[in-house]
Amino acid sequence: MSDKAVPPRVVVLGGGSAGWITACLIHKEWGHRGGSVTLVESPEIGIIGVGEGSTPQLKALLDHLGIDEAAFMTACDATYKLGIRFTGWSERPGFESYFHPFPGPVDLHTEPDFVANCALARRGFEVPALPDDWFLAARLADGRKSPIPGPDFPFGPSYGYHFDAYKLGAFLRDWAVPRGVVHKAAKVAEVALDGAGDVAALMCEGDERIEGDVFVDCSGFAAVIAQRALGGRFIPFEENLFNDRAVVMPTPHSAPYRPQTDAVAMSAGWRWSIPLTTRVGNGYVYSSKHISDEAAEAELRAACGSSADARFLKMRVGRMEHSWHRNCLAAGLSQGFIEPLEATALHIVISTALEFVRAFERGGSTGEHRDRFNAGAAARYDGIRDYIVAHYRMSQRTDTPYWTANRTNPNLSDELKGMINAWFTQADIAVANAESYTEPPYSPMSWHALFAGYGTFPDPDKMRALPNGAIGADAEAIARMLDACVRNFPALPTPDPH
Repeated sequence: MSDKAVPPRVVVLGGGSAGWITACLIHKEWGHRGGSVTLVESPEIGIIGVGEGSTPQLKALLDHLGIDEAAFMTACDATYKLGIRFTGWSERPGFESYFHPFPGPVDLHTEPDFVANCALARRGFEVPALPDDWFLAARLADGRKSPIPGPDFPFGPSYGYHFDAYKLGAFLRDWAVPRGVVHKAAKVAEVALDGAGDVAALMCEGDERIEGDVFVDCSGFAAVIAQRALGGRFIPFEENLFNDRAVVMPTPHSAPYRPQTDAVAMSAGWRWSIPLTTRVGNGYVYSSKHISDEAAEAELRAACGSSADARFLKMRVGRMEHSWHRNCLAAGLSQGFIEPLEATALHIVISTALEFVRAFERGGSTGEHRDRFNAGAAARYDGIRDYIVAHYRMSQRTDTPYWTANRTNPNLSDELKGMINAWFTQADIAVANAESYTEPPYSPMSWHALFAGYGTFPDPDKMRALPNGAIGADAEAIARMLDACVRNFPALPTPDPH
């Protein structure tokens, strides 16, 4: 599509955070050139309002759209997020908990030392290699500090947010409609196809016909256009990832919050704890083959102390074979779903929308650009899947049938096998990452944090002191430097639920 060509008429089916993010991004790219975006959502969709976490990609989205961060945070009950604390995933002494940070500029000075010590520990030398000791975000989160430094410190960390997912969709709707996105509250009765098999229009109750050139399916797991109307193939990940259910319930704040998501291992899955300004969101992601809904609810209540009503969610874990099929782009849950262990859902939505616009700009609906886009989208899902699978496959736990099944699961991709083999053979993880994944979804630092955070080193009784003359990284000097950095960050305010 040339710069002078009029962009397509885009129709988005489904609101929520995925639909409105996609509508905002496409309108941002094409609206000023005459392109139109219409979002259709049913007025009967209920309010879910599950607490959700993001990667720093959400902040990049706000910056890209020119949205004021304070306005977003107030409207969406949002708090800061500096990373994820994993607890109970390993039973190795000293590694029962670890923090996976979002890397920032200060970490450029500490990551090489962390990687160097990991290399020594992988060879069986007793050196500090817990990720918490090497990254600024872990100290800020533990100290309940804001990620926004004082005026005299120029190196703020990367950060994401915790937010109310329903309120994010409503906030983006209220931002987008005055800027030209057309919002139609209507229930779609039928997807009309043309003679070539492409989508021609959405037929709504009341005989309203909504035509377009490109249709974006954000209808959730139902995948009304991508699967039901166009017959797209869904590729399940159930052999790789066992979890297919979640139970959620809120609790009130009991203390000043830490700017982190807590991911705590449970008997048949893991639970999240996400601090919003109004409450704490709690959820237990689990395998229905290993625990009943009733037992999962009881286990979550015992862990978080909630007496609120529980809601159960079914998860369809996997991805569409082709995210872009004919003139339909699948996005959000219609495109795929991987459990929220690394908070990648909105990250994928944002990347999908931006890369679709670029691909369409280069060649419209021609096969070459569509095929390249689809290959990239599939690789992104598969790479994220691998990283999530690694959390389970590398776990040190064998105390329940669920954890034993995960540790012995043979269904690993060749790419993940390559990463695991590289770790145990003391190979260069950065090289292995680049060789395994064309566009790696996770950095070498993230792989080091996962493997080292679990204590995936030789048996403790086989670890030995460094030989004379060998020098590990100066962990004490790193600690002093990070402590000095922390003093430039103010304490977070206590959330006020009122």
